[in-house]
Amino acid sequence: MKYVEVITGASSTNTVIAVAQKEKSYDTRLGVEDGNGLQKIRMLVDDDRLQSLLDTLQNVLGSQLSTRIVVLPVEASLPLTEAEKSRKEKSTIAARESLYVDVRKNARLDWNYVVLVFLSTVVASIGLINSNVAVVIGAMVIAPLLGPNLALSLGTALGDLHLMRSSLQTNLAGIFLAVFLSAILGVFWPTELDAPELLLRTEAEFDSIALALASGAAAALSLITGLSSVLVGVMVAVALLPPAATLGLMLGSGNFTMAAGAALLLAINIVCVNLASNLVFLVKGISPRAWMEKQKAKKTMIFYVLGWLAVLLILAWFIFLRGTISLD
Repeated sequence: MKYVEVITGASSTNTVIAVAQKEKSYDTRLGVEDGNGLQKIRMLVDDDRLQSLLDTLQNVLGSQLSTRIVVLPVEASLPLTEAEKSRKEKSTIAARESLYVDVRKNARLDWNYVVLVFLSTVVASIGLINSNVAVVIGAMVIAPLLGPNLALSLGTALGDLHLMRSSLQTNLAGIFLAVFLSAILGVFWPTELDAPELLLRTEAEFDSIALALASGAAAALSLITGLSSVLVGVMVAVALLPPAATLGLMLGSGNFTMAAGAALLLAINIVCVNLASNLVFLVKGISPRAWMEKQKAKKTMIFYVLGWLAVLLILAWFIFLRGTISLD
């Protein structure tokens, strides 16, 4: 359930109340008109009604510059409504605007992101070299590379070119920085890089594709349903940083065969995360509000899904070739 407050001109209050009734608001309250001719309307709505409510309000009030819509979470509302008493537990999609705000923060290329990538790369590299599983998991939980990939998928679903560009830029910068830093560490590391945890990230198999697809879908689903309790597990499952750190370490040590395997695993994880999250956003109906924008975003989404699928098939072919060569 969400608490929605609309601040708009007093002449529009009847329209807002009619919209609230249409969207089955449990409780609608009308405030006192202030000196500027503005009035507050507060309402309680179900999560699955929120998106429709926001779309309708923006359509009827969008031309009024003084209008503001505020959405707040509701921890509890007593007494319970009949719908809440009888409703079975089900997933609800977070509103498009809430998704956008949450994801956009992860697409920013700023010093906080750079420092986060730097620290997580150091943690991952040391954990891999020493084959310390707990340390490697710690780097996975930091997961700075997951956010930009989810932002790229959401930008594709919404047809938002600005979000797509910024997330792609952040993603490439994060991967380059992780590989570069770990490569420097690989150049100066005094001992042989043959730890089991490290070698594990130099082999890509067909089950790596299945794992990455499932993890990417879980990441997108946890985002749009607001299930933050599973997000840590998703971060560990997706694991984009350890293959990137392994790639850098192997490049730095001059072991290019192992580096190729790590690069293949990293590419598979990135492609599968984007492909799976795109499909989840498509199935869940995450799209722009306006009809024309919906049509453009749908075409963009189909193009990107087919593109990611084509790249995944190429990567699967490389896995097959590497397996054939190793058998020979």
